[in-house]
Order: sequence, then structure tokens, then C-alpha cells
Amino acid sequence: MEHVQTYKNQLFILRAMQFVNYSTMVLLVSYFPLYFESLGFTKLQIGAIYSIGPLLSIVSNIAVGVISDRTKNLRRILNLLYVIQILALALLLPQKEFGFMAGIMAFFYLFQTPINSMLDSVSLLAADKMKLSFPTIRMFGSLGYALSAVAFGYLLKIYGSDLTIILALCTIGASLVFSLFISDFQATLKKFEFKGLLILLRKKETVLFFIFIMIVSVGHRMNEGFLAVAMREIGADDSIIGYASLASAVSEIPMFFLLAKYGHRFKELPLLAMASFMYVIRLVLLSFANEPWMMACLQMMHALTFAIFYITALRYLQVLIPDEYRSSSQAVFAVVWSGLAGLIAGTLGGYLYDAMGLAYVFRTGALFALVGACGFLFTHLRRAA
Repeated sequence: MEHVQTYKNQLFILRAMQFVNYSTMVLLVSYFPLYFESLGFTKLQIGAIYSIGPLLSIVSNIAVGVISDRTKNLRRILNLLYVIQILALALLLPQKEFGFMAGIMAFFYLFQTPINSMLDSVSLLAADKMKLSFPTIRMFGSLGYALSAVAFGYLLKIYGSDLTIILALCTIGASLVFSLFISDFQATLKKFEFKGLLILLRKKETVLFFIFIMIVSVGHRMNEGFLAVAMREIGADDSIIGYASLASAVSEIPMFFLLAKYGHRFKELPLLAMASFMYVIRLVLLSFANEPWMMACLQMMHALTFAIFYITALRYLQVLIPDEYRSSSQAVFAVVWSGLAGLIAGTLGGYLYDAMGLAYVFRTGALFALVGACGFLFTHLRRAA
């Protein structure tokens, strides 16, 4: 009975952490670019700031993932990451100049970018022990993103973009408190061996998987990184941008539920190919949207793109790599999904936006998604032959 109650408490903590973590993410994705824009930064400067994080995440994700698997002490690692993030944002609060802010954001991203992969890692391990599906925990992240998108949009419309960093300090502080109570889900895993991880990562199947994930993610990151600024350019205020984030997050929730209940009935590679093709359609339509409401409505396609793609990719990763390497494999996934892809999307997207305009950013993203979709489909057909 006590065992059951402990699992219930842990389930609440993990769901709360997902909720608050994605409340932070909505600020970083949708409202930090607008805060930087309010300070007079150019689109290229904003793109440069957003490319710093992915570049540093290549090192930080791998380092944190390997340390977590070797020490099997994910809770204290999360505690430390949250504390340093709070210190970084406190330093950012009084700054207004691009050089200083870019440096502080680089420091912040060094310790923020591993959070999603480590939180997914502990959630996957916990879901396995509790005999639950990962989407039943992860869907609370979408709920947090949805509610926060509206609430933060409303608050920022009233009080202005200067409130952005204060809100981020609050959400990260709440994450720190919840992280103090996570159980040790790594204790019973096999001993970590770095050589074994390298052997798994060098397998052709694993290499191709990560390559196609990165290619599709470039399109995803172009939508994520430039949507808010693009909407502002065509006349959207902060509340409408919040509704766009709400539309994407709300659409995920029923899809996560369906994936938790029926996802195991479908093979991973065809699902990844289908979701990638949906990204192509979504990004092409965005390239022709010329009204804020059009862009907001198109975010409902998040259910058919991100929700299916992300959950299925993590499921396939569990097939490729065993649990004793869970944090490390999640870290590699994060490097590919947000690090390398974010670096390409931030730099290339910023250049295209300044040089050619909004439409070409999204159309280029659609081309990346199309290449990835063909890659997943070809891999599936080759395996089936």
C-alpha cells in the first residue's frame, strides 16, 4: 500500500515538473524573442542569441547525460541546473545591451538545454516502473504550455515585455522546488559503460535515425523560433501570439492520450514519416499565411506533427538503446533535436528572414521536413523488403 502511495506521489511530482517546465518553455520560445525585440535587437541578433543555446547544448547535453548515467543521481543534477538558471536570469534582469545579454543567455542555455532531455529521461524510467505510458506524464507539459501561453500573454499585454524575465524566474523556481522530491529511478539499472554506449551509437540504424531526426527538426525549429516575431510583424499583439501557442499545446493533449492508448499498435518508422509529411504541409501553409489568425489556426497541426513525431521518436529510441544508457541517449537525442537542428535553423532562418523574408524561412523548413520524411519512409521500406 505504501509502495502504491509513493508511486502516486511521484506521478504527481513528475506531472507537476512537466507542467512548470513547459511554462518556462513558452516564455523562452514565444516571449523572450519579443522581449529582445522590444529592446531594439534586429532579427539577425535574435537569431544569433537563439543559435548560441543549441551550439552550447551539444556539449552540455552530452556531459549532463553521461554524468547522470554514471553517477545515477539525476535528482541532484536537476537541482544544480535549476539553481544556476535562476542565477543567470537574475544577472540578465538589469541588462539592456546586446553583447552582455548574449553572453548571459549563453551561460543560461548551457544549463537550461539539458533540462528537457533529463526530465524526459526520469519520466520514461518512472513510467516504466509504474507500468504507465510516457505520454500520460508528458501531456501535462502540454497542459502547462497551453495555460501559460494564455496567462503569460495576458500579463505581458498589461504589464509589458519587461515582466518576461520575472515570470521565468518564478517558473524555474517552482521547478527547483519540485525537483527536490524526485525519487531515485536509476538505482536498479545496470552499470554504465561508456564503451557500450559508443557501440550502440555507431550502429547504422541509430546513426540514420539521428540524421533524419535532425533534418526534420530544422523545419520544426524554424516554425518555433520565428513564428512569434513573424506574427508581430504582421500586426499580432502578445495575446494573439499566446493564442497561437495555446492552439499548438491544446492540440497535443488529445493526441498524447491517443498515442498512450493506441500508439503501440503502429510501427515507429511509418509514423515518423507521416508526421514529417505533415510538417511539410504545415510549413508550406505558414509560408502563405498573411494574417495572424491564419498562423494561429495552423498551430493546431502541432498534434499531427510534433506530438506524433516526438513521442514516436522517443519510443523508437527506447527500442534502439537500453535503459542503462537512458539519460545519455536522451542527451544525444536532445543534441540532434534541438542542438544541431536549432543551430542550423537559428542561423539559416535569421539570414533568410533578413535577406528574403518570412515566406522563405518556412518554405526552406518544409524542404528539410520533406527530406526527413523520405528518409524515414525509405528506411522502413528497406527494412520491410
